[in-house]
Amino acid sequence: MSGPKGFADARSLWKSTAEPGPALPMLETDLSADVVIVGGGYSGLSAAHALQRRGIEAVVLEARSVGWGASGRNGGVVSAKFRVPFPAMAKTHGPETARRMHGIAHESLHVVEEIIADLGIPHAQFERTGNLRCAHNARALDALIAEAQWLRSELKDDSCSVLSRAQLAQEIGSDAFVGGVLHRLAGTIHPLNYARGMAAGLVARKVQIFENSPVTRILREPAGVVVETPGARVRARQVLIATDAYSELTSATGRVSRSIIPFRSAIIATERMPLHLQAKLLTARRGYSETRRMMKWFRKVDGRFVFGGRGAFGREDTASSFEALRRAMTTLFPELEGLAIDFQWSGLVGMTLNQLPHVGRIDDRPCVSFGYNGVGIAMASLLGQYAGALLAGESPQLALLDASRQKPVPFHSLRAPGVRIVTGWYQMLDALGR
Repeated sequence: MSGPKGFADARSLWKSTAEPGPALPMLETDLSADVVIVGGGYSGLSAAHALQRRGIEAVVLEARSVGWGASGRNGGVVSAKFRVPFPAMAKTHGPETARRMHGIAHESLHVVEEIIADLGIPHAQFERTGNLRCAHNARALDALIAEAQWLRSELKDDSCSVLSRAQLAQEIGSDAFVGGVLHRLAGTIHPLNYARGMAAGLVARKVQIFENSPVTRILREPAGVVVETPGARVRARQVLIATDAYSELTSATGRVSRSIIPFRSAIIATERMPLHLQAKLLTARRGYSETRRMMKWFRKVDGRFVFGGRGAFGREDTASSFEALRRAMTTLFPELEGLAIDFQWSGLVGMTLNQLPHVGRIDDRPCVSFGYNGVGIAMASLLGQYAGALLAGESPQLALLDASRQKPVPFHSLRAPGVRIVTGWYQMLDALGR
């Protein structure tokens, strides 16, 4: 299937290896419910799960198919973290806020495990194998070590371990990095199986999910909202908008899109490696990422080397952007030179100005969840649960994630050239080793 503005996913590794999802209809008959959820990704499905467990009726409307957006296009690296370091949060917002955000991060990983267990999703293939941050220079390594030491001393978190250059090289099979820090509270997953499994589990519990049902208008009524699609409409007391970086698919979710800067992320996967390379490269089967501003990440899946990163210009898939990704991969891992690229695909990452995700109410009827900044599998799952709690009238402690803190992106219409400028600047700094 091809998506809008050039985002094809026909050569996605995940689509090629995923279990079939449930057969879901298009909305063709008017319905009523307690809550209508716009978006069939992790956030929307997790919110539907939270509401179902509370006995609250929800209807999910997905513009394409479940997991079609970022939930089915990401790299499957599950991390209990934010893009903003916890020491920086403590410096700006105080130690108690940093402590709460640290607790939220760890809770997000547990929520993924709880959803998989509760809905019965063995094909999610979740493994808590850790995530290894690989430092590209001494300055980056010092920063990683300082954060690990801060977590241990200030938050009593001893889940991080420092690896020397030799130890890291032994594990990953490359001497391109000067050392690293292993975060044990992380893992890997089959992202599309996770999304489809959530949908299948919810359908088995009589939650109504509709595909190919883009929301064209959201209208307010005295007692709630009316959500319109081309085939029919849903009347509900409340609505959750959970479309993140794909909020521009229709104008109905434009209010969310104005708070997001979409950033393209691309992924390639090689043919199955020869057995000697499978035994040498990425021996611990975890997720790996580097510390450059235009970060690249990598993992091994079924004997294939999977490599992804941000920084490709524009909103269109191009041969040159995938070739640039292949060159970056073989620079770090020269032994992969000559292997065929069997899969290549891309998608959008929802970035926010403060680099944090957000969940909360716009007012008494709409609720939003968005802005995962490239670390969204666990956080989208958790924030979907928080959104469900909010819609049920509860008050989870959101700390810096409260949507009321997020402001629209200024000069939003100029975000595309802005992304180009920032990306070019970051690439230059990375090239200079800064």
